[in-house]
Amino acid sequence: MDPRQNIQRGAAAYANVSVHSGVNSASPHRLVQMLIDGALDRIATAKGCLQRGQVAAKGQQISTAISIVGGLRASLDLDAGQEIARNLHELYTYMERRLFEANLKNDPQILDEVSGLIRQIKEAWDAIANQVETPQHNNAVGT
Repeated sequence: MDPRQNIQRGAAAYANVSVHSGVNSASPHRLVQMLIDGALDRIATAKGCLQRGQVAAKGQQISTAISIVGGLRASLDLDAGQEIARNLHELYTYMERRLFEANLKNDPQILDEVSGLIRQIKEAWDAIANQVETPQHNNAVGT
């Protein structure tokens, strides 16, 4: 299966909650950035809901975060990505499990743990942004 299709499926979880212009024309790299940002937003919102005692809203936000992390996991090309992709797959699976546990236990520390893990991935992903060439960008500038 085409990795872009996997990424777009994952982006659908994010697009359903927060519609951003450019999802359809975004590069695979940008789609992953959007998913990461969406997961962080949902976890932060869930933590706020938890602090305010809004249990149902907390559950919805965590459920969406789990879906987004699942989209990130599904977007991995385990054959092409080899060890890195397998490690990320395991990490995303762990994050999904921990988010589920945070929801059950109403535990903000678990939400902080998962946010920290996602931020580490975000930092690495953002660091390579300048190195990633996208066909859309090259065509737009006429190269």
